[in-house]
Amino acid sequence: MDQRIELRHLRYFLALAEELHFGHAAHRLHIAQPALSQQIRQLEKIVGVELFRRTSRSVHLTEAGAAFRPRARNLLDRLAADLDEAGRVGRGEAGRLDVAFITSATAIVSEMLREFSRRRPDVQVKLHDGFTTDVLAALERGTADVGIVRDAEERDDIGLSLLTSERFVAVVPSEHPAAEDGLVEARALAADPLILFPRSAGTHAFDMNTQPLRNAGIDVQVAQECSNWHTIMMFVAAGLGVSIAPYSVTTLLPAGARRVELDGPPTVSRIFMATRRGDDRPLLQAFMAASESMTGRDNCDRTTTAR
Repeated sequence: MDQRIELRHLRYFLALAEELHFGHAAHRLHIAQPALSQQIRQLEKIVGVELFRRTSRSVHLTEAGAAFRPRARNLLDRLAADLDEAGRVGRGEAGRLDVAFITSATAIVSEMLREFSRRRPDVQVKLHDGFTTDVLAALERGTADVGIVRDAEERDDIGLSLLTSERFVAVVPSEHPAAEDGLVEARALAADPLILFPRSAGTHAFDMNTQPLRNAGIDVQVAQECSNWHTIMMFVAAGLGVSIAPYSVTTLLPAGARRVELDGPPTVSRIFMATRRGDDRPLLQAFMAASESMTGRDNCDRTTTAR
C-alpha cells in the first residue's frame, strides 16, 4: 500500500460512495466541499485510477471504486476492532494470562479460574503445572504471569499473597496399625519407608512437609521420590510406605490408603499466590480481585509480601 494513504482518505471515500453527492458527503463529514474534492482526487492519484465518474449532474462509482468500497469499509472496521481490542487488553478485559500452579492446589485454582472466567470471559487462560520451584522460575523468566505455590521460599523479586492454610496429616496403607486408630504420633512412622516428592521440588516446602517427622527426632530419608501427589498416594495404597501430606490432597484417596491425623504440635502448610513485584497490569489485578472474592478476603487481609 502507498505510504501516503491516510485514514481520512478512506472515510471521505466511503462517505461519498454512500451519498454519491459531494455536497451531502461534505456536510456529513463537516468539511467544505472543495476540501472533499481535493482529498478524493488525491486518493485517486494514489490508487492510480478514477474511483468516481463525475458529471455536472451526478456522481457514480467506477468499476474500480465499486471494488474498493467493501475493502475500504473492511479496513476501517478492522482498525476499529483492533483499537477496541487493544483498549480491552489495556483495561484487563481481554488478552492472555499464563497461570502456573502446583498440582496439590488444583481445587483452589479451579475455583479461582471459575470466578475469573465469569468476570473476564474473553481472557484466554493458559495453565502450567509443576513443583513450587518450577512455578517460581516461570515467574522469574516471564513465562508465567501468576503462580500458585505451597510453602514457597522467599525471593526478592516475587511477592507472595496468602490464599489459605491447612494442616499436615499422615497417609498410611489400610493395613497399617495406625489406620484403625485414626491418630498416630510421628515417631511411630520412623520405621516405615517414606514416599514423598524430592527436596529439589522446593526446599522450604520439603522442610515444612517433613517437619512433623523431624520434630519427632526422625532422620528423614525419602525411600521413593515421586513427581506428584497422585502417584505418592497410589504407592502408599500399594503398601510401599507412608507419606506426610497437606490435608487437601487426601480428600480423595485411592482404595488401600488411609488418612490419619498426626498427634503432636500442629504443622501448617500455606498456599500462596505469587506474582512479580511491581507487576500492576490490569489483567493481573483482575485475576487477583477474582481470587480475593473467592477467598472472602481483600488486599488488607493478605500477606502481600514474604521477606
